[in-house]
Amino acid sequence: MRSALVVVALLTTGLYAQDGRRSWNFDTLRTGTIPKYFVSEIGDWKVVADTTAPSQPNVLAQLAKSSGSTFNLALITDTNYKDADITVKIRAIAGRNDQGGGLVWRANDTKNYYIARYNPLEDNYRVYKVENGKRSQFQSADIKHTSGWHTLRVTMTGDHIECYYDGKKYLDVKDNTFREAGKVGLWTKADAQSHFDDLMVTGK
Repeated sequence: MRSALVVVALLTTGLYAQDGRRSWNFDTLRTGTIPKYFVSEIGDWKVVADTTAPSQPNVLAQLAKSSGSTFNLALITDTNYKDADITVKIRAIAGRNDQGGGLVWRANDTKNYYIARYNPLEDNYRVYKVENGKRSQFQSADIKHTSGWHTLRVTMTGDHIECYYDGKKYLDVKDNTFREAGKVGLWTKADAQSHFDDLMVTGK
């Protein structure tokens, strides 16, 4: 009975846990809310309906049209990973100055984290660190944009970062700025309005 109650609780928060893997698909959550343990640090992050979602009916959306220098950020407060394998599905919805978005990991706070993001307007995929609020680029790869949903994946072990787009590795760098475990999150820049689904994390 206790295990059944745990399963129900996990379903109502949109979070599943099995064999060390955690995932969020947002489908059992009420639209207009933010999932438990997700914090809309910067921007406007809410669950919305999306009939194109990989897992229907809901996704997590970044809705704000922020200024050009703003990093919109949602962090999951009960995550704490050092070495991790993280994936998310993303669909760019709108944005005149910026589009797309990506994954955040080893986040200490809103000004210190790693970020891998895809920008359809620029046709590129990049990995950065944000240290004391300043973003520094490590590497960039050109990717011709196609509409619809795409999968971003990041792995980090020790100081080694590898970033994948739709199953193909494009970025491979080493950095030891953030050596300790930190939070996982989602990110967009400026007025980039994007939908995210099927976020998964495995690690320790």
